[in-house]
Amino acid sequence: MAIFGEAETWVAIAFVILLGVFAYLGVHRTVLQALDKRRDRIKAELDEARKLKDEAAKLLADYRARRASAEREAQAIVDSAKADAERIAAEAKAKLEDFVARRTKTAESKIALAEAQALADVRAAAAEAAVAAASRILSESVKGNLADELLSKGIQEVRGKLN
Repeated sequence: MAIFGEAETWVAIAFVILLGVFAYLGVHRTVLQALDKRRDRIKAELDEARKLKDEAAKLLADYRARRASAEREAQAIVDSAKADAERIAAEAKAKLEDFVARRTKTAESKIALAEAQALADVRAAAAEAAVAAASRILSESVKGNLADELLSKGIQEVRGKLN
């Protein structure tokens, strides 16, 4: 009976009795239920974390798609603006060239008109000078009614031809 004199034996007996009391009271079921609840809670948290991760991934993909779409749209707007600017510049250049051509044509017309007027003025002055010279020469060389008649006819013919 020396075995009952040792402290370790009594600790072992007390431990077995404690386990028996725990088994009688159903502590093992309570512990298992607590462990099951904890397991279920951890599983639910992991499922929720996976769900949140999936939602975050979807949102990230959605935002990336929106960003890419916005970048494409912005590039399209920039390209359209460049094309419009080039078209407007080409139209402005064409209008400027047309304006310059019209102004040049108008200036050339005015120059031609001025040349024609100057030529007409020179002819008129030459005709006047010729008439005056002819009048003086004829008046000195021809006298009388015949002179007046010839002079009038000659002046009329010269004026008609020169003008």
